[in-house]
Amino acid sequence: MRGLLRSILLGGMLAVSGTAATAADRAIIVLDGSGSMWGQIGGKPKLEIARETLRNVLSTLPDDLELGLMAYGHRQKGVCSDIELIVEPAAGMGSKIADAADRMRFIGMTPLSDAVKQAAESLRYTEEKATVILITDGIETCNADPCALASELEQSGVDFTAHVVGFGLSEAEGRKVACLAENTGGKFIQAKDAGSLKDALTQTVAAAPEPEPEPEPEPTQAVLEYNFVPTVALSEDTDDLKDGPTWELYKAQPDGSAGERITTQFNDWKTNLEPGNYVLRVRYGHAESTQLVTVEENQLNAPHFILNAGRVIIRPREHEGGEVSSGATIRFEYDGKSENEYGETDVILPAGEIKATVTIGEGSTTETFRLEAGRTVEKDIVVGLGRAAITVSYVPGMVLESGATIHIQKAAKRIDGTRETVRTDYNSADVALPAGDYYAEVSYQAAAGGAPFSVKVGERTEIEIPLNAGVLAVTAPEAAITRVYKAQKDLQGNRKQVDYSYDAEFQTTLNGGDYVVEVEYSGDKPKVEKAISVREGERVEITVP
Repeated sequence: MRGLLRSILLGGMLAVSGTAATAADRAIIVLDGSGSMWGQIGGKPKLEIARETLRNVLSTLPDDLELGLMAYGHRQKGVCSDIELIVEPAAGMGSKIADAADRMRFIGMTPLSDAVKQAAESLRYTEEKATVILITDGIETCNADPCALASELEQSGVDFTAHVVGFGLSEAEGRKVACLAENTGGKFIQAKDAGSLKDALTQTVAAAPEPEPEPEPEPTQAVLEYNFVPTVALSEDTDDLKDGPTWELYKAQPDGSAGERITTQFNDWKTNLEPGNYVLRVRYGHAESTQLVTVEENQLNAPHFILNAGRVIIRPREHEGGEVSSGATIRFEYDGKSENEYGETDVILPAGEIKATVTIGEGSTTETFRLEAGRTVEKDIVVGLGRAAITVSYVPGMVLESGATIHIQKAAKRIDGTRETVRTDYNSADVALPAGDYYAEVSYQAAAGGAPFSVKVGERTEIEIPLNAGVLAVTAPEAAITRVYKAQKDLQGNRKQVDYSYDAEFQTTLNGGDYVVEVEYSGDKPKVEKAISVREGERVEITVP
């Protein structure tokens, strides 16, 4: 193993301290194949920089170094399980690894934690010394904790080390993956371009050869880490917003309007842009602002947006002292626009006059208020409702569990004798209603009933409506159609039909009373009638031969 002193180094210690470190017996490079690797640095995709730099460094490895390649996100979009050991660890694999990297597609997610774990398992890290070198341009996107994984691997491994090369990561992103290296005694190295990526790979994959002395560099202009740093605030006197903003960047048309979309980013966004004209739009809640911005070479461009917006917190309640209603709808109207929110609402809206209409059940109320930029309006909006809980039964105490139709109507009749329907429910009803008098019209199969009731604000009214009905079960072999009529005839001598069936057996629910069952057959067979009585809360079964 002493021959590996010129290969994999633990955490770049050779470059940092100038002393040699013991190399791992075997190692695997884990290469990021996610779609973000198409992002550019200096006008060149990061994946091309990574491929070229990896090939350059691998060509310097000794032939006896046992090295493999694992990749993630290179075969499928949106799949966290897309992890593959492409090259098994073995000696002399440098060119094979470089060729495999050249054939990779970069399209998927970033399951870096699972990939590192699978690489460690492939190296039998619980039995032998093992090293993993992760090269990534993004943070974990598959609901895993890199820091917890690192601690697990460190505790379970014989002598396990992970090095992390962050390629084009921000400082905040770097902190989220650095623990993979730090918790295993490895090295985390940030790489911002091709040169620093080569240095990082040299420190973690192969020991750097002694460089030739270089002449003193000519003084150069300082290079900006980012040349485009937009910021946004609710108002002139509030702090910049870090979490929540959505940024949309477009190419600018000659007339200054938005052209082709370039990217959509979120939260505290910083980047590098090619010189030129752009249209940048920022959204936060329901507020937005747009600017035409010009990016100049070697200059920091920091456009600042003022949304002229505030925060609105609404807690909708059915009545004073009632619970916040999660089923409430809140409609905000402002500046010719409208938006719907639901339940307890915490929302950003443009400053100005705001009209909020809260609807709960069949009641609603509207409040209008003024929202100042950078300020918060917080209030309870009480609709003023009571509740009606309606159940339907055959007879009192014999509840009908399902199938009933309940029409809740206003109690007062219109001029034609009909009532206005407020809402329709099925099986049972538990509904918020404004205070007042109502009538519940109910039906189930061929039975019907109804009852008046009243609702008071803040009170719950329990209503059981009996149909005063029983069940009729008819068996009529070879019947073509069976009809059920009320026994009582009208003035013209006709009976009212209440139900019918084409089946040889059927049952129906009827209000208590006298009925006639008529069975009609195919062909020349005569009709058969049978008189029956249905008793409330009872079942009657008949057979018509």
